[in-house]
Amino acid sequence: MTGVDDLDVLAETFLVQIGYLPKGYDPRSAGALSVRDSIPYRLFMDFFMKNPSKAWTAEELAALLDTSKPTIYRHINKLRSMDLLENADVPAEDGQMRKGFRIRYGDLVKAWSFTEANVNLAMENYKKTVLRFQELVRERAEKS
Repeated sequence: MTGVDDLDVLAETFLVQIGYLPKGYDPRSAGALSVRDSIPYRLFMDFFMKNPSKAWTAEELAALLDTSKPTIYRHINKLRSMDLLENADVPAEDGQMRKGFRIRYGDLVKAWSFTEANVNLAMENYKKTVLRFQELVRERAEKS
């Protein structure tokens, strides 16, 4: 995809590749005309990527995207599970701080590096588990 110059094509492909948008995603069931009109795509591109260092509350995003807070949280939680978003305080009109979300470190490249480091650590731990598992299987087979 490094040769792709269309931001929307690249974004759609990336979001499917990382599992944020399901492969074959049909947004028409949710009333959108295309993927680019869908809530998850617009949430990511129109808000988090246009203003990566800005923290957004779920209430604010729900109002701007004309959807429910549970829908917003469903998509936010997908991005958080990949470590691409972080929590950030947002001052409310009443002076209280509200829970907000933004791209981790305000930069997608840095956020992705964080994600990649966590994936590598998890893979190393899986490998250790597989090696130990195989070792115990052999020990049991030798005793039989």
